[in-house]
Amino acid sequence: MIILNGKEKEQYLDLSLTELLEREGYDSRKIAVEINGEIISKSIYNETRVKSGDKVEVVSFVGGG
Repeated sequence: MIILNGKEKEQYLDLSLTELLEREGYDSRKIAVEINGEIISKSIYNETRVKSGDKVEVVSFVGGG
């Protein structure tokens, strides 16, 4: 199980971060991702695997003016 934005998720174990984000409907151009308190660079989303116990936080950027 992982924790994604405070909610328990079983179905995302051992996926790449890219796969997880696609399944959740996120546009990777408009978000930042943190796993276990560490910000993950977009350049390694594909090679970053989500493991049991990970706490994943996805933050969306909102424009304004």
